[in-house]
Amino acid sequence: MRWHSVITAGVLALSLGLVGAEARPRGDGWAAFARGNYVRAAALLVPLAQRGHPRAMTTLGYMYDNGFGVPQSYDAAVELYIEAAERGEPAAQHLLGLSYDKGHGVDQYLVLAYKWLNLAAAAAPLRLREPYLRIRDAVASKMSQAQIVEGQNLSLDWQRARLGPHRVVAAKPGL
Repeated sequence: MRWHSVITAGVLALSLGLVGAEARPRGDGWAAFARGNYVRAAALLVPLAQRGHPRAMTTLGYMYDNGFGVPQSYDAAVELYIEAAERGEPAAQHLLGLSYDKGHGVDQYLVLAYKWLNLAAAAAPLRLREPYLRIRDAVASKMSQAQIVEGQNLSLDWQRARLGPHRVVAAKPGL
């Protein structure tokens, strides 16, 4: 397994509360996932995902992305990531950004990768902010300054559409 996949798996486990004593998973689907019983996890998470539960969509998307308990399908993973990301789920935003970076299930598009990774870092719990920022910055290292600005503007536009223009706080220039 490549280092990037190992980091992503670890970050996903942390963000979904699958590891750590203070963040025990709730529900049989996540418990089955944490134990590595992926077929059972998929069976239990599908109904939740169908009802629009962002965390279930993200976990199921990750399972499709990697073929854990379900047939491997980048297309199915991206569909689930998009739904959950649009609902504001940071882990889904992070994984969607990685999909755009790699071109898995979507055309490779670094600007959209940056947008979703930036949103994920902004909304992530404190313990995940630094790893999310490192991955966002790794993608940014492959982009021109104009592309980074475009990705930042897309992030702000998404936040404005979701939260309203008066609730978005943009970083001051030079920070």
